[in-house]
Amino acid sequence: MSPVVLAVGTIGHGELSSDQFREASRCSTCHGIIHSQWDGSMHSNAYIDPFYQKELQVASEDTEGSIDEFCLRCHTPIGVTSGEAPGGELSEVSREGVQCDICHSVSGNAGIGSASAPFILSPGNVQRGPLKESKSTYHETRYSKLHTKSEFCGMCHYVNNSNGVLVDDTYKVWKNSSYSAEGTQCQDCHMSPGVTSFESNPGRSASGAPKRDHISLHYFEGANAFVTDILDEETHRRRAIERLKKAAAMNIKSPSNASENEYVGLEVLVTNSGAGHKIPTGVSEIRQMWLEVSVTDDNGKQIYHAGNIDKQGDIKPGIQVFNTVLGDGNGNPTMKFWNAESILSDDRIPPKETVVQKHNFSIPEGVEYPVYVNVKLQYRSAPQDVIDDLFGKGTHEVPVINMAEKSSRINDPDAPPGEPSMPGFGANILILMFSVLIIVHYRKYR
Repeated sequence: MSPVVLAVGTIGHGELSSDQFREASRCSTCHGIIHSQWDGSMHSNAYIDPFYQKELQVASEDTEGSIDEFCLRCHTPIGVTSGEAPGGELSEVSREGVQCDICHSVSGNAGIGSASAPFILSPGNVQRGPLKESKSTYHETRYSKLHTKSEFCGMCHYVNNSNGVLVDDTYKVWKNSSYSAEGTQCQDCHMSPGVTSFESNPGRSASGAPKRDHISLHYFEGANAFVTDILDEETHRRRAIERLKKAAAMNIKSPSNASENEYVGLEVLVTNSGAGHKIPTGVSEIRQMWLEVSVTDDNGKQIYHAGNIDKQGDIKPGIQVFNTVLGDGNGNPTMKFWNAESILSDDRIPPKETVVQKHNFSIPEGVEYPVYVNVKLQYRSAPQDVIDDLFGKGTHEVPVINMAEKSSRINDPDAPPGEPSMPGFGANILILMFSVLIIVHYRKYR
């Protein structure tokens, strides 16, 4: 891995001092609500994130330390620009990751994609932000148009490794999407209550400040329900799950009737309906999004099952995983983005696009109709074996999030018209329910 390349104007290693930045607790005195939203977010945990720390350790060993600054620039920007990282003892303010003063000291950028984290910093008494005509008795304020644009986020969410491979294309995909053309910015979805589109959040930015039609939320939730879980950040874990559940829509195309021994074709349509970037995004070589398809008869007997997880926590082979596969110098798949020299495949779903996955099975003899088809769009932040390798087997179980779910029913074509059927209940269950009703009725009126 070659040394970090910086664009002209970008603040480099050791050019500043950590004591030029305020700790986040200082900001909480006046900005209590905003601070409480940030506290516990992946931005606040960007440096101490245990998964990141484990990955950084492996990457550093693989590259003899040459990748360290490259990664740390986004995970502890104060640590790098102050010269405390890599290799030194980090001050408390540097350990706060992407915190208040680092973002509100950004006075420009040297060009998205031009270099690693091309932020221009002007720390001091001036705090820059998206609000016009904002006044403070504690510090100077200045309106910054950059803070309202996706280019602000793109400084760390557009990443090329030293081999020129785009390993995080979040900003680029948004830039080429209809969301960008319509003027929808990253902040409109990730800093408002709307989750998938802008929705105003009336309130005050600080105690004593005037009430405004919109104050940006600072939860910065993405899709990380894993790290927020192991750090016991319940609010941010819950918000990540909520965001995942609003990212995609799903439909099933299956026959309404099928006879015994008949071969059945099933189509599942998945649409990226709520994200201005591909799903999944970020370090997408380790993300896993896939379909779990289950077909059972009326007695619960399994007819077909794909995309289920085995006892070791692995997705059973044969199912398409919607993610990126990176290739190393020999063209072999690798999950180490720092070693990637190519992108072997990219099966993620672009904004507002739909993909179709096909499944086939046959209706067995003696099946108890109706037959039920259940499809879940599943997601997890990383494969279980990757987490086991990093932390030790049994240390952490990666949660699987159900992003969307659809069901359909296949009936017996020879059944008499209008024959009643209750989804998911066989004859024995119906008899049991009827017996319970008789007992309740008897006790009530005896």
